[in-house]
Amino acid sequence: MPNITNDYYDVIVIGTGPAGFASAVRSAQLGLKTACINTRHDANNKDTHLNTGDIATMALLDSAKKYHSLIYDCAQHGIFANEIKLDMSIMLQRKDNILAEIGDKMVELFNTHKIGHIHAKARLLNPQQVEITADDTGIKTVINAKYIILATGSEAITLPNIQIDNEYIFDAKAALNIDKVPNKLAIIGAGVMGLELANIWSRLGASTILLEAQENFLSVLDQQISGAAFSLFQNQGLDLRLGARVLSAKKGNKNIAIEYQDQDGTHTLKVDTVIVACGSRPNTANLAAPEANLLLDQDGYVYVDDNCRTNLPGVYAVGDLTLLGPMLAHKGIEEGIFVADFIAGINNPINYEIVPSVIYTEPEIAWVGQTEQALRASGEEIKIAIHPIKKNIRALAMDKQEGLVKIIAHAHSDKILGVHIIGTQASELIAEAVLALEFSASSEDLARTIHARPTLSEAVHDAALILKDRVFQQSEY
Repeated sequence: MPNITNDYYDVIVIGTGPAGFASAVRSAQLGLKTACINTRHDANNKDTHLNTGDIATMALLDSAKKYHSLIYDCAQHGIFANEIKLDMSIMLQRKDNILAEIGDKMVELFNTHKIGHIHAKARLLNPQQVEITADDTGIKTVINAKYIILATGSEAITLPNIQIDNEYIFDAKAALNIDKVPNKLAIIGAGVMGLELANIWSRLGASTILLEAQENFLSVLDQQISGAAFSLFQNQGLDLRLGARVLSAKKGNKNIAIEYQDQDGTHTLKVDTVIVACGSRPNTANLAAPEANLLLDQDGYVYVDDNCRTNLPGVYAVGDLTLLGPMLAHKGIEEGIFVADFIAGINNPINYEIVPSVIYTEPEIAWVGQTEQALRASGEEIKIAIHPIKKNIRALAMDKQEGLVKIIAHAHSDKILGVHIIGTQASELIAEAVLALEFSASSEDLARTIHARPTLSEAVHDAALILKDRVFQQSEY
């Protein structure tokens, strides 16, 4: 039997990903005695929750873009480099150093706010008790709290017919630590995760094939943006095969044989490295004892109401554990803060309709609001403006002219309903659109907002000008 301690907290947070971290810090800021529980995973006794997120991906993609630019782009700037060499160990160490620095800053915040940081496996026993199993000793203890916030995030989806060994066949997390550039790489899954990994390894020199079971490419996106993205990535050299259902991946002496089916039949593809990137699922295995009666759906998501409350009194779930909004770090952070405020009697609801989404490729893809196909399916009367990035002067100077900005507004009220961007730094450009939707701005509001020149943000401005029949700036040159 576990020991039951006298330790009593106002709030216990299970998980220290973005949502859990935000919950814990905000709870402590509000004067609540708070503890945060997570387990350590690596040999250096470091917290590793950052390794699977956008930070590691962006760090590696930045390195890969620099390497690719030296080889293919710098000559036109009058810059010539000889004997360019790639050292994966240094590149990976840089990525790890960035993660470590962020992790250290997070620990400092925990210490500043006097948050109890417990390294252990946690399991919900009932609405006021959590069983913890110490990482180092395995000793079980029960701690108590008035409120419990579940924030254990998500884990990569695996395929039953493929054995991951993280030596030749990698999961998405381990793919961020591959120490040698593959000659021929196959990525199973051409969704967000697969595309981000493909953009890294293809720029480092791997011949990259993506096998996607769905017939439609990035179906969650506005169709015009997904079509543009498909063409751009193909032009970059990515081999995108849609409707390709992988049957098996078998390791041989010198390669891995992948068998897959599409509309033309069954095919065999031989590569030297495979990455399985089929998306994520909520990390709810062993999260709660059976007698706790925590309600999950058939896919393992925690059932919550609009205020992130589970079926258990005083128990909340945030981030990737729920179906409230998309599986995004910034959505989880907002939920973590919201729940801490809610517990303290402050109610600042989240508008899930305007959560921005980003795919960290090059060029980036970002969007907020509704897609054209969804609006037309609902019978909404709309007007649309499309501005090609190639008409933007700053993009011309940067030699980053791929992509477009698309603004959708209501045909009569002029209210902006959706903004969709594919282009360099789209993740930064989308913030303006999120603000516009937050304040129910019209395209006229955006068109009248003065933008610095020359900037990439003028592409958003010019799209708004098109909606007002005021084409002037880059399109006139």
